Amino acid sequence: MSGKGVLVVRIVKAALVAAIPVVALIVSLPPAFAGEDGSLAMTISIDGAIGPASASYVKDALIKAGERHAEIVVLRMNTPGGLNTSMREIIADVLASRVPVVGYVAPSGAHAASAGTYILYATHVAAMAPGTNIGAATPVAIGGPIPSLPEAAPDKDGKDTKDSEHQPKPKDAMTAKVTNDAVALIRSLAELRGRNTDWAEKAVREAATLSANGALQANVIDLIARDPADLLRQVDGRVVEVADGNTRRLATKDAVIEAIEPGWISRFLAVVTDPNVAFILLMVGIYGLIFEFMSPGAVAPGVAGTICLLLGLYALNLLPINYAGLALMLVGIALLAIEAFNPTVVIGLGGVIAFVLGAVMLFRVEAPGYRLSWSVIAIVAAMFTGFVLVVLGSLRRARGGPARVGAQAMRGLSAEILDWSENEGHVFAHGERWQARGTETFKPGEVVEVANIVDLTLVVRRAPAPTGEGGTS
Repeated sequence: MSGKGVLVVRIVKAALVAAIPVVALIVSLPPAFAGEDGSLAMTISIDGAIGPASASYVKDALIKAGERHAEIVVLRMNTPGGLNTSMREIIADVLASRVPVVGYVAPSGAHAASAGTYILYATHVAAMAPGTNIGAATPVAIGGPIPSLPEAAPDKDGKDTKDSEHQPKPKDAMTAKVTNDAVALIRSLAELRGRNTDWAEKAVREAATLSANGALQANVIDLIARDPADLLRQVDGRVVEVADGNTRRLATKDAVIEAIEPGWISRFLAVVTDPNVAFILLMVGIYGLIFEFMSPGAVAPGVAGTICLLLGLYALNLLPINYAGLALMLVGIALLAIEAFNPTVVIGLGGVIAFVLGAVMLFRVEAPGYRLSWSVIAIVAAMFTGFVLVVLGSLRRARGGPARVGAQAMRGLSAEILDWSENEGHVFAHGERWQARGTETFKPGEVVEVANIVDLTLVVRRAPAPTGEGGTS
C-alpha cells in the first residue's frame, strides 16, 4: 500500500507540473486572438481634469496596446482641461505611439476644453459624439492676466476693421510668451494632422469653441460618431501615418473593444496630486512630527507624520508650485510656534496671515480641478492656529510649573528614617532607599522632609508640625 501511495503522489505531481504551461498558454490566448480577424481596439477613458495621473495612465495604456498589437487605441475624453505639463506628456506619448490613436469626445454632453483640445489635435483621427463641444484653449495662470480678446478698432473713416486685421495683444511679456508658445504647439499639431490651423490659433487667442457639427464643417475633426461601434465602422479603411513614418490602413470594422483600466499607480497619483489632498498631507505630516518632538518615544505620530510629509512633498513635486508660497507657509508655522512660547498677539496674527497667504499662493496654475479650496485653507489654518496656541501653550505652562524629575522634584518630599547615627543615616523616599544626612538627630520610623540633594545624598530636616484650627499647634 505504501508503494502504491508514493506512485500516486508522483503521478499527481507530474500532472500538476505538466498543467502549468497549458494554463499559461490558455491565459495568453485571448489577447492574441481577440476577435475573429485578430484586430483589437483598446479604449482609454479620461474623465475630469488632466494631471499627472492622467499622463501616467495614458503612457501605460499605450505601452500595453503596443504589446498587445492592438489595431487602434480609442482615447475617449470628457475634460475641462488641466495641467500644461501633463498635457504635453500625453501629446508626446500620442505622437510617439506606433499604435494609431483615435481621439473621441464622448458621450453626448461631454467636452474637450483647454488641454483636451490640444490632445484631440494630436491624435491620428479626431472624432466627436453628437452634442459635444471643443475649444476654449487659452492658457490661464494664477496671477497672470488673461490674453485680451480682440476688439474692433475704428479705421480712419470711423468704421470698425475686421477681426482678421486686428490681432489681440497680450497685456504683458509673460502672457505673450505663454500664449505664443501655445499657439505654436497647436498649429504644429494641426499641420501634422492636416486640420484647420486658423481655428486652432483662434481657440488659443480668443478662447473660441465649436460644436461637433461646427468642428466637422471647419475641418477641426474628421468625423462624428454616435458610439464606439459606430466610430470603429467609420474609421475602418482610413490610412494614417504612425510614429515610425509608415502608413497603416485601419481594419476596425469587426474589431473587439477592450477597455484599459488605470493601474494602481495612476489611481494613487489621482488621489495624492489633488492639491487639497497634497495640502492636507503636508499639514498632517507637520502635525505628526511636532507631536513626536513634544513626546519623544510615542513613535506612531512620528511614523505617520513622516509618511504623510513625504507623500505631500512628492505630490508637490509633481504639481507646479510657487516656492514663495511654500516659504510663506513655513514662516507662518514658525511665527505661530513663537507666539505659543512668547505671546505677543502681533506675532501670532502675522503667522496666521503668512500661513493663509502662502496657502493661496502655493499652486501657480488655476487649471480646472487643480485649485486649492478656500474651505480647506480656512479649516486647516483654524486647526493649526488652535493647535499651536492651545497645545504648545499648555506645553509652555507645563515647563513653567514645578519640576517633576531631578533634584528639584525631590525638594519638599517626605521621607521615613530607616536608620540614623549622629548626623547621617538612611531614609526611604520616593519608593527608594537613600543615603541621608542632617544637622539633627532622628529616630527610625520618624518622618522628615527633604531639604536638598547633594551628590545623591539627601539633606533632610525635621518636618514642620501641622497647624491646627484657630492657628494653634
